[in-house]
Amino acid sequence: MKSFIKILVLCLFFLTACSKETNSIIIDPVEKNLTIFITNDIHGSIDNFAKVKYLVDEEKKKTNVLLTNAGDIFSGNPIVDNYPEKGFPIIDLMNRVGYDISVIGNHEFDYGETNLKDRMQQANFKWVCANVETSASVIPQPSAFTNITIDDIKVSFLGLVETDGKENDIIPSTHPWRVKNLTFQNPEDVVNQYKDLKAEENADLYIALTHIGHSKQYSLGDFQLATQFPYFDLIIGGHSNGKIDTVVNKIPVFQAGNNLDYIGKIELTIEDKKVININYQLINLNTVTEEDSDIKKRINDYNDAPFFKEVIGSAQVNHNKDQVGNFAADALRLQMKVDVAFQNNGGVRSILDDGDITKKEIYQILPFNNPMIVYEMTVAEIKNFLIGSGAGFYYAGVIFENNNNRIIVKDLNGNTIPDNTTLTVGVNDYVPAVYDLFFPTPKNINPETDAETVIDYLKHTSSEINYSASNNFFRY
Repeated sequence: MKSFIKILVLCLFFLTACSKETNSIIIDPVEKNLTIFITNDIHGSIDNFAKVKYLVDEEKKKTNVLLTNAGDIFSGNPIVDNYPEKGFPIIDLMNRVGYDISVIGNHEFDYGETNLKDRMQQANFKWVCANVETSASVIPQPSAFTNITIDDIKVSFLGLVETDGKENDIIPSTHPWRVKNLTFQNPEDVVNQYKDLKAEENADLYIALTHIGHSKQYSLGDFQLATQFPYFDLIIGGHSNGKIDTVVNKIPVFQAGNNLDYIGKIELTIEDKKVININYQLINLNTVTEEDSDIKKRINDYNDAPFFKEVIGSAQVNHNKDQVGNFAADALRLQMKVDVAFQNNGGVRSILDDGDITKKEIYQILPFNNPMIVYEMTVAEIKNFLIGSGAGFYYAGVIFENNNNRIIVKDLNGNTIPDNTTLTVGVNDYVPAVYDLFFPTPKNINPETDAETVIDYLKHTSSEINYSASNNFFRY
């Protein structure tokens, strides 16, 4: 009996020892695989969504997949921007393709607060933005961050939007009058609040999904974000419309061009909440031949809108962007019957081919639906505006010269116009909204937008458009 007890004790000892040894063995962490597809700055371009759907669905057959967008889905395609429910087509397609998340970009505010509310509520994907507060607006408050879990992989996304829209205000680069009920903070003033987010959320990955541009000198871009706030496993960005694939301060930074010409594919291997392997591929969607047939049919239905195909004029030659800006300014001047017209260069978004001009082309050139305003301003006030804004403008109706840092204004016959002369000035309302310090009370606010005004001009002129020799652009 004593022998049996001794044997039993020995067995228990060895079992305990083995148990302790087993507990002390470090078990290899499990590797997790994830593919993240990225787009940014789509600007209403819908034609390649059927290819995106095909690529994403094929990848889902092999591994875990997330589909992300880094802002600016609106403004740039008349089919989207002038749909009866502005922006509806692109949200519809993003839902059908299967987007998981998007940060709010500056151009998401272009349609106004009510439209953005409707589009956010239409979306099946998540919205993030940490530096906007919407309590005084109809826009639902987006989450500063959100978590997405797929097959036991938890990813935390923090959203940021740029705030470089106005020199004396903190707003994104959009029409100031369309964000008047919103409060923004500069991205650099909020990021530090989320430095421990990965640990707090027990996430496998922490990603900054931004719309702040890749690099800036005086404010926060993605490169500065990686350097000054190195909390992230990777940064997926937008706003600067670049093809970015680099590493800054040991943090990978990506951006996939614009207009849905490209999609980025990030393949990740994650172990113990760290990225141990990463591979990036920038896919040119214009070379992809496979498409999802249902999405393609939906796109064709949106594109087949007779209203946009109407021919309203003719161009003798191809026009580059600057020549188009000159044409737009002159058309606005002539249609509005003002002495001077200005067109901001950032408001001109496309070239003009020779031959027939359709409504769609004009809406592509001037996509922001900004109403026209007429002011009465003295020559001295116009000079103050040009000097004080520091911005560049296409113009028509007068001649501007810079003579040893003195602006000289002449009529079209070359005669100098005195500073106390009052002129009528036509401009889209984005310009006085941004540079409000330099404009008096409007004389007249037109119901038509800049694009509609140019369309009306073309409908009532028999002349073919040719501004190939025009060079009316002024920046003080």
